[in-house]
Amino acid sequence: MHILEKKIRDAAAAGRYAVIPFLTAGYPDEDAFWKSLADLDQAGADVIEIGVPFSDPVADGPVVEEASRQVLADGWTVARILEGLKMRREIFGAAIVLMGYMNPFEQYGFERLAADCAEAGVAGLIVPDLPFEEAAPYREALHAKGVALVALVGPNTSEERMKLYAGVSEGYVYVVSVMGVTGERESVAPAIVATMERARRCFSLPLALGFGLSRPEQLKILPATGQPDAAVFGSALLRHLAAGGEAADFMARWTGEAGRRLD
Repeated sequence: MHILEKKIRDAAAAGRYAVIPFLTAGYPDEDAFWKSLADLDQAGADVIEIGVPFSDPVADGPVVEEASRQVLADGWTVARILEGLKMRREIFGAAIVLMGYMNPFEQYGFERLAADCAEAGVAGLIVPDLPFEEAAPYREALHAKGVALVALVGPNTSEERMKLYAGVSEGYVYVVSVMGVTGERESVAPAIVATMERARRCFSLPLALGFGLSRPEQLKILPATGQPDAAVFGSALLRHLAAGGEAADFMARWTGEAGRRLD
């Protein structure tokens, strides 16, 4: 079992949602970023997604987009992220995933990326602009080093296409709650239930729900068939940090009683 899958299954066995915070690399500054990463880990994150900044983040909302612009100006690159993770590999108990776009990864070189991710303790990659039809050589390079290419599906992903992903995916499946960009939303779109039901029929891997989550109460209104195994949240956390809040305080709402799964 891949470490990403194990982290989420262990959380389910404990009766809770797995918690997957997203943090843009280098945000709001270098010291604060590494401190927040360690705080998220110590506060109970099962997996941590680190956003790789890019100048044209088409799937990101205004909060993540602005964070990316800021850290790009500060000189954050794939190489800088991986070097920092290599230095801290033994610190984190959470599994680490990089989320970014093809351009920075291709410039880095996927063979080199796969090797350096393995050395840095990165367990997986999420690449929103890498279509299934073009992904095979990249997936194979990553798989050879034990790094998962995490599938990304959403309301517009047909059952037939999900089955294609299911045949090659590992770790977990990132289910996008709505069409559009990342960002906080007051509620989870009702259509997500149909998306989750479709994904359950196709995948044996755990399902992580993202885009728009800020508090666990949003999941409690979903029926049992629409319940995820893990919750991904990013924009709300970035806003909290930008306002001077501590990562551990934000995590408390997810790791307490409110974060218990509905069975």
